[in-house]
Amino acid sequence: MVVKTLGMEFFCYHRDRTGSAALRNELREEHWSYMDRYATKMIARGPTFAGDSDTPSGSVHIVDLPDAAGARAFAFDEPNYQAGVYRDVLLRRWRNMLGHTMWDFPGGRTGGNRYLVLGLSTGRAADLAVPTERDDLIAYGPLLSDDGTTWLGTAALVRATDPDTARAILTPDRYADIEVHHWQFGGRPS
Repeated sequence: MVVKTLGMEFFCYHRDRTGSAALRNELREEHWSYMDRYATKMIARGPTFAGDSDTPSGSVHIVDLPDAAGARAFAFDEPNYQAGVYRDVLLRRWRNMLGHTMWDFPGGRTGGNRYLVLGLSTGRAADLAVPTERDDLIAYGPLLSDDGTTWLGTAALVRATDPDTARAILTPDRYADIEVHHWQFGGRPS
C-alpha cells in the first residue's frame, strides 16, 4: 500500500478506560467505518493488549493528515473516543523513518509477537537513526512537538520474541519511561 503524503504524519494512541471492552466491542463497526475514511492516509494501525495479550488496552493509528487541526479532529471525533471507551489520547507529530506502511512489512499481518514500543522523554534526542537490524521493524520514528522541531520520544511497532527484546530497540537511559504493549495489525478482518 502506498501512502500519498498530504502534509504531516501523526502518531495517535488512544488508551482504553478500565472496563470498556464490552463498549469497544459494541462499537467495532462504527470504529472501522470511521477508519475506512482514512484508509489511504494510514501508515499503521491496530489494537494494543494488556499483559495477558487478550484484553484490549488501546488503539494505535499512525496517519498522514494535512495539519494539526485535522489530526485533532481525527483523534477526538473517533466513535470510541466519543462514547467513552478511551481514558486518554497521546497525539504527537511523527516522522516515518522507514518510508513505508505496515502493509509493506515483509513479515505480513501474522506470525510472531508484535509490540508497540513507546519511549517518552524531554531530554536530548536519541534513537533518531533507524536501527541497523530493521527486518523486524514495522513502523519507526520520532515523536515530535506540534511544530515538528522538538524531539519528545520515539514510537516503534516491532516484531520480537518477547517484551524485553522489543524494549531493547530503544536506548534505555535516554527515556523517562519506555512502555511496551502487545500489538496486532488492525483493520477489518479479511
